Amino acid sequence: SLSPSPSLTPSLTLSCRYRGLTLVLTFLCYTSYHLSRKPISIVKSQLHPNCTALGPNPRNNSNSRNGDNYKELFGALDNAFLVAYAIGMFISGIFGERLPLRYYLSGGMVVSGLFTALFGLGYFWNIHVLWYFIIMQVCNGLVQTTGWPSVVACIGNWFGKGKRGLIMGIWNSHTSVGNILGSLIAGVWVSSAWGLSFIVPGIVIAAMGIICFFFLVEYPEDVGCSPPLHHVSRIDSQRACQSSVDRSDSPKEPVEEPKAISFLGALRIPGVVEFSLCLLFAKLVSYTFLYWLPLYIVNVAHFGAKEAGDLSTLFDVGGILGGIFAGLISDYTGGRATTCCVMLVVAAPVLFLYNHVGQNGIGTSIAMLIVCGALVNGPYALITTAVSADLGTHESLKGNAKALSTVTAIIDGTGSIGAALGPLLAGLISPTGWNNVFYMLIAADVLACLLLARVVVKEVRGWCGCIARKRGSSVQLTESVLDG
Repeated sequence: SLSPSPSLTPSLTLSCRYRGLTLVLTFLCYTSYHLSRKPISIVKSQLHPNCTALGPNPRNNSNSRNGDNYKELFGALDNAFLVAYAIGMFISGIFGERLPLRYYLSGGMVVSGLFTALFGLGYFWNIHVLWYFIIMQVCNGLVQTTGWPSVVACIGNWFGKGKRGLIMGIWNSHTSVGNILGSLIAGVWVSSAWGLSFIVPGIVIAAMGIICFFFLVEYPEDVGCSPPLHHVSRIDSQRACQSSVDRSDSPKEPVEEPKAISFLGALRIPGVVEFSLCLLFAKLVSYTFLYWLPLYIVNVAHFGAKEAGDLSTLFDVGGILGGIFAGLISDYTGGRATTCCVMLVVAAPVLFLYNHVGQNGIGTSIAMLIVCGALVNGPYALITTAVSADLGTHESLKGNAKALSTVTAIIDGTGSIGAALGPLLAGLISPTGWNNVFYMLIAADVLACLLLARVVVKEVRGWCGCIARKRGSSVQLTESVLDG
């Protein structure tokens, strides 16, 4: 019979429903993470006037210096979060492998909401001690590292390698959606009571954490669904299918739980070091654009602050398109590293062109920003999603899925170092001219390509071997037909 087995149809339907639930729930969870990070960039313009308007003798004497060096103090707030996030990410994945993901993710979201709200409550509590806000940023940066390893691990548990690039490319748009929603929410109260710009996002992420606790399903096996195929042979897949049929008739037997991988063990997985270092430079470029693009547009194209802010969002739009395109191409070709390398190679001359001709007109600016965003953020999105999930379920692990969080944390933690370095280097280099900033970004793109060279060569050799085998089989088929 060509119709599917009646015993398999309900199982497939149930699996599809839970996959959809996992996609939507993790999308909303990480959207809320970025939603809670965005208010600081919106509220900065109001933090300085609100402090200095208190008079020459505010409650804390440290505020008397804010009029002269408030830009440096705001930079300290940014770096406090980014550095804490980069350091905490390396530790977060280790805990994520050893704790239930549902508890770890939902608990991190609730605590992150608490620290976000405490930052905003400083406005209502009339706190003017800089160290209070820096401590809140450091604590929030550490706690927010619970998010990325957990959501990627959940997606990796439910989705196999086949369509992972395309699915995760679309799913990764939560970053831009969160940034946009965070800007809109913070903008409502930025001029009246900026504390609410933090309290409301804090409530949102905490509420999502509670929803996550009640509805997130970590593993397909928890609800009687078959796990996805990562790196198994056809015979193994047939056995897995047969076992899923037998599972409904036979009682469950206790299975030995695989041990979580160590930090050094994760580093030994082929490709983890290369992709981690590549992401360091790719994220350096991406976050430099994130923090400095509006100022660059104002200084070079001479747009107003609002117009520059609106134009800068096109870079995120391009990033969404680039992530989807990179995932689709890598799924079709099977070459994650080659896809990243090609996009990074093309990005280098495009960045050069944007700096020299990208401000010649509004149409040119729009087109170049979308293209730049796609080429810069495409590899970044692919490495942090599909590549991390692939390496966390690598064939060398022999089916042990207890490496997803650790591998994801190592890759994104290394990339977060670049995220902290990029804006810092741009701030040091920009006084010498914007051309030098773009030369730095181009050099970072080239270094990212070089670090992937070994993995790219391995993928190309695999393709060549596959083509040779296909030619050999076709020749044998032709000879057998002629002999017959």
